[in-house]
Amino acid sequence: MKIKSLGRTGLKVSEVGLGTMTFGNQADQATSFAIMDEADKAGVNFFDTADVYPRVRDLGTVGTTEEIVGKWVQERGARARIVLATKCGGAMGPHPNDEGLSRRHIISACEQSLRRLQTDYIDLYQVHWPDPSTPIEETLRALDDLVHSGKVRYIGCSNFPAWQLADALWTSKMQRLESFVSVQPRYNLLFRMIEDELLPLCQAHDIGVIIYNPLAAGMLTGRYRQQKSVDSGTRFALKNSGELYRKRYWNDPIFEIVENLASFLEPRGKSLTQVALSWVLSQSAITCAIIGASKPEQLKDSLQAVDLVLDEEERVACNDAWYFLPRERDPFLARR
Repeated sequence: MKIKSLGRTGLKVSEVGLGTMTFGNQADQATSFAIMDEADKAGVNFFDTADVYPRVRDLGTVGTTEEIVGKWVQERGARARIVLATKCGGAMGPHPNDEGLSRRHIISACEQSLRRLQTDYIDLYQVHWPDPSTPIEETLRALDDLVHSGKVRYIGCSNFPAWQLADALWTSKMQRLESFVSVQPRYNLLFRMIEDELLPLCQAHDIGVIIYNPLAAGMLTGRYRQQKSVDSGTRFALKNSGELYRKRYWNDPIFEIVENLASFLEPRGKSLTQVALSWVLSQSAITCAIIGASKPEQLKDSLQAVDLVLDEEERVACNDAWYFLPRERDPFLARR
């Protein structure tokens, strides 16, 4: 497992991070603990969560994932060796001020996350998506205060397009505020829109890139090749988020690309899952790829990708997949 610096900071993170959105829904507490144990054993030191997880039911379940992560960290005595990241911005209650990136909500959300995670500081506190109703200066001042109070070590953003990240970086510089050190966008060999503007911006300003969805919500595991029907319990069938994932990946062109890739790799004795992840990890602009799992054996299988080396033909096959897909007007802002 490679260890990398997160952007321009001295913070060191594993090249693969553990995503926890399945915890409390697809994975109960015991299974979630087993998944975290597997990640810890493999040298994964970056754990990513969010206050709204699991985003699959209703407001009565928000915070459940953070609670499970917090219990594991305490029981395993793992706080010193884990880089703990969470996010704010999503709806945590029914009232207007229970969501967004206002000072009021950010400060309150951070306090509640600290309680659920059973820690007195968060390594990387990320805003989950932009909030058009709140000036970016207000958001950054609230985050700056959290850093200076010692409750947060670094700040980052998720689902920000290039222009909004650039605006935030400029505001921080002009107002002498803490600045985003990382961004968390969607990226995989079936979705590469961030290569046009966001990745060049991050490379120019030394911003860490922590990508999610490297396996396209499971489509790049190959499990749906022959089936093409949505089973309950899978990410494509989840309440709230299932429709979003079906819109992104559940279509004939995607099925055809996945089938072609899997058929190409099988005679070579290589797993589509591991190849897809290895391809992401080989991209020079990527700091860390977040992998989720609903079972520990799924994570164990995926993590074999860190030792996998693709040959030239395999790299070309992966690179070409994106260019054979039809383009769609897909909003960058995707609330996962």
